[in-house]
Amino acid sequence: MLMLYFSGTGNSKYIAELFCQRMNAECHSVEEDIDFSRLIAAKDTIAFCYPVCASRVPRIMREFAVRHMEFLKGKKVVIFCTQMLFSGDGARAFADLFPRNFFTVIYAEHFFMPNNVCNFLLVPLAGERGTKNYVMRAERKMQIVCKNIKNGIIKKRGFNVMSRILGLIQGVPWPMVERKAQGSVRIKNDCNQCGLYDSICPMNNLKSENGKITQKNNCVVCYRCINKCPEKAITVFFHGKVKKQYQGI
Repeated sequence: MLMLYFSGTGNSKYIAELFCQRMNAECHSVEEDIDFSRLIAAKDTIAFCYPVCASRVPRIMREFAVRHMEFLKGKKVVIFCTQMLFSGDGARAFADLFPRNFFTVIYAEHFFMPNNVCNFLLVPLAGERGTKNYVMRAERKMQIVCKNIKNGIIKKRGFNVMSRILGLIQGVPWPMVERKAQGSVRIKNDCNQCGLYDSICPMNNLKSENGKITQKNNCVVCYRCINKCPEKAITVFFHGKVKKQYQGI
């Protein structure tokens, strides 16, 4: 079994690695510079893990799936998505990227994880105790998930009619939001041009050129740079002041 994940600030990485520890599976981030086609072709079962926003698969994972589509045909697939609130059909959304019956989904599950949007008042960050509660619940759920998979029990969260309807409702504005967000990065005067943003951005969106930081209109709103900036000088889409950053699990 092979696990492939994208994680903006650590939640999906935690779930992916937890699964692989329990299932003795190989684990890789889709950001790694390796021969994914060879890896996928060599495995019978491929697991995917990613964060959802408005019940939608992040663009970086969608593009990865398209690039490697031919190697996924006929595989058994496990789909995990991490979410702050119930996402409807966040797991099914990945399967919908492919033709009908392209592969066989043997398990799909949603995991509630701490919010990483650190500058939007309506969704405050969890405290230390709250984060521990998220982790404990996720670990209990993962124990059940792995037991079910080992016993051949198939469960597909987000694939029923009501989840589909909720996902469609949540997902209606997302294409517009995603397009607007691509060029929405703002850099405050507090920035000291440390260069960290350049090394951690999964899309290579931020560059220092001629003493100024420029963006290439390629942001995927993963919130990694916002939560890692040592000066709290970066915002994306939501431009409220960053007072406290999400440090991950």
